Amino acid sequence: MSKYKEYKKLDFPAFEEAVLASWKKHKVFEESVSAREGAPSYVFYEGPPSANGLPGIHHVMARAVKDIFCRYNTLKGFQVKRKAGWDTHGLPVELQVEKTLGITKEDIGKKISVAEYNEACKKDVMKYTDIWDKLTDRMGYWVDLNNPYVTYETTYIESLWNILKKLYSKGYLYKGYTIQPYSPAAGTGLSSHELNQPGTYKDVKDNTLVAQFECENPAFFGAENEKVYFLAWTTTPWTLPSNTALAVGEKIDYVLVQTYNPYTFLPVYVVLAKDLCGKYFPEANAGLELSEYKAGDKKIPFKLLKEYKGKELCGLRYHQLLPFVQPDNGDAFRVIAGDFVTTSDGTGIVHIAPSFGADDYRVAKQNGIGSLTLVDKRGKFVEEVKDAVFPLNGRF
Repeated sequence: MSKYKEYKKLDFPAFEEAVLASWKKHKVFEESVSAREGAPSYVFYEGPPSANGLPGIHHVMARAVKDIFCRYNTLKGFQVKRKAGWDTHGLPVELQVEKTLGITKEDIGKKISVAEYNEACKKDVMKYTDIWDKLTDRMGYWVDLNNPYVTYETTYIESLWNILKKLYSKGYLYKGYTIQPYSPAAGTGLSSHELNQPGTYKDVKDNTLVAQFECENPAFFGAENEKVYFLAWTTTPWTLPSNTALAVGEKIDYVLVQTYNPYTFLPVYVVLAKDLCGKYFPEANAGLELSEYKAGDKKIPFKLLKEYKGKELCGLRYHQLLPFVQPDNGDAFRVIAGDFVTTSDGTGIVHIAPSFGADDYRVAKQNGIGSLTLVDKRGKFVEEVKDAVFPLNGRF
């Protein structure tokens, strides 16, 4: 007759310790694998954690879910070899090492060799492995920690190059472009994980502006001998030299407004969303006579002339705002439709710089619009963008 230990009180930590001790004594995990030699395999490679950071409760939760699938398939008769792994790359590792060593990216190869830098990163990225191992053991997570795959090891790196070579040979790789966050200081793209690091985001005040884009087809608006401008609002003025299109909402109502430029005091015709007209042209000024305006008057008269659906504006062309460089990979300086355009803010017309926004890139590609990238990897304007004096013809 089997005898079971009698417990006088509930003591869950003690229960856990007893179970863990029993598993270790009888090598239950190892036996669950070796006893099924020759059985169908259920392959499991753990999505590797990074050992340069301490584990958190979210790691415990994720690993508990992983463990369920492995144990379930073991009970179904599969041989489940569970290979652990360590993720040993990433910008946080590099930044921490550079901070510790008191260097920057520019110092690598000068103050410190590439080999020395790599070794420092390898040491730093594995500094918490003992704490991870203790957590793994304590929570009863069954995985082979003795033979993990480590992403900085040559065998792992070469296996990835081998896979890429096979993909290339099958014609699955192609050269293209994508929009991603970029760090000028680190000289590299950033992952979504890196963007969520503590201190990454902070509230700042920045300048916005409304730019005037001169329409090439004033006759469309019945203003053959006048200059008509599309008003586009932007929160990123530094992307204006790279503008190649303007986006409108197909179903949004737009208006042609006759008024005066508040900076040059010259007569002007502008186009913007009807719902946002009051933001730039107060209703109190609607009764003012255009003919009575004098340069410098604070109250600027205006007159609503015509209405258009955004769809009607699509295809109209405009003069390049800042003619430093011409795009050579597609059409440019045309009004197109964008499903992301709203009238919640701005002017209802969106300035499009395909190199600097996912929506911009997508809608530009759909419409055959080319791109300009007039900043370098340091976030500074390229040499073609120079300070220049443009005639004050109402274009700015």
